[in-house]
Amino acid sequence: MTEMFGKFIRENYGVREDIYRQGQEVEAGLEETFKRIDAIRDYNQIKVLKAMQDVGIAERHFGGSSGYGYDDIGRDAIDEVYAKTFGAESAVVRSQIVSGTHCLCTALFGVLRPGDELLAVTGKPYDTLDTVIGIRPGNGSLKEFGVIYKQVDLKENGEPDYDAIYEAVNPKTKVVLVQRSRGYCYRPAMTLAQIQKISETVKNKNKSTLVFTDNCYGEFVDVKEPTQCGADFMAGSLIKNPGGGLALSGGYIAGREDIVDMCGERITAPGLGKHLGASQFACRNILQGFYFAPHIVAESLKGAAFASAMVERAGIETSPKSTDVRSDIVQCIKFNDPELMKTFCRAIQAGAPVDSFVIPEAAELPGYDDKVIMAAGAFVQGSSIELSADGPMREPYIAYMQGGLTYANVKLAVLIAMQEISKLM
Repeated sequence: MTEMFGKFIRENYGVREDIYRQGQEVEAGLEETFKRIDAIRDYNQIKVLKAMQDVGIAERHFGGSSGYGYDDIGRDAIDEVYAKTFGAESAVVRSQIVSGTHCLCTALFGVLRPGDELLAVTGKPYDTLDTVIGIRPGNGSLKEFGVIYKQVDLKENGEPDYDAIYEAVNPKTKVVLVQRSRGYCYRPAMTLAQIQKISETVKNKNKSTLVFTDNCYGEFVDVKEPTQCGADFMAGSLIKNPGGGLALSGGYIAGREDIVDMCGERITAPGLGKHLGASQFACRNILQGFYFAPHIVAESLKGAAFASAMVERAGIETSPKSTDVRSDIVQCIKFNDPELMKTFCRAIQAGAPVDSFVIPEAAELPGYDDKVIMAAGAFVQGSSIELSADGPMREPYIAYMQGGLTYANVKLAVLIAMQEISKLM
């Protein structure tokens, strides 16, 4: 950190000299970690560029369409760019998909049929899928449509239980669900090597079983994606990593062509599929956001590493550790204290470019059992590629920080947070 940066934040944000010096020391210790992140960023940036060049992206692709969206060349070009970048046969990218949960729901309903079995092999999925699957009552859940749900938990160390997965797969197992990121669960994100081994384990038992990866928070964190590591298909949200902070809404499903076609029928209607759907004026933002995404993901990863290192110095447990190789953009901070968790989230909000004056309070949110505190001062509502921190107000009081369009902004927010936390410790 430069002295000019330090002088500015002391004068304008009241950051103490000792907190600033701690940040300087932490940053110096992260040099090799940042170099590793930059190398992945550069590779992925050129990978996206090559896909756009191969597809022949031009001004005409930004125009958009209305109504049915017949022959929307921008929409179709976006699908092709995503597929090429992710090493998939096909992709469907739509701004009408409202969230990661909506995207996952669309993919699952697109593929599963009455009597099929859905097997989650990374423990219980993210909270908002409970009502989709039927773990908790939900109108129109997979359970109500006759889909069987089973689950294989991770081992105590967070590793997949490959032997248990092999035993659990049976002739009725249509889809195996792998959640790459941690959700509101204090466990490591799944690495691409683990996803590859899960896929091999499943296929060795039943070649017809489909491996589906919830790739939310994982795009561009590594040089490959799950569809290049054995997964048959995957899905994610555009207001997370691949939207690059510019996509205003949307989601994608990528993978084997026949599977993506089935999901396309669910997005619209049987017989219509992915050939319809007006892009309106979303094409430019989706494509430009995807172009920026490798850089934005790298900025958020650097911010996460910095945050982890700062709170580690204060004796607070984190996952992953500051120098760990990461498989998602989420930084878990285990406070073991509700006031520390609230203080951290409120400081992150205070460091945001939007709604910085708002004081987050824990509240009930749709799809969650516990009250959730959420710091999210974002240009796009709910965007978690922008700096945010949230978590359910339950023991052991873990905040899940993610995103950050610029590393400098994350750094400032974390310094503010550590100064406030130091007053309580």
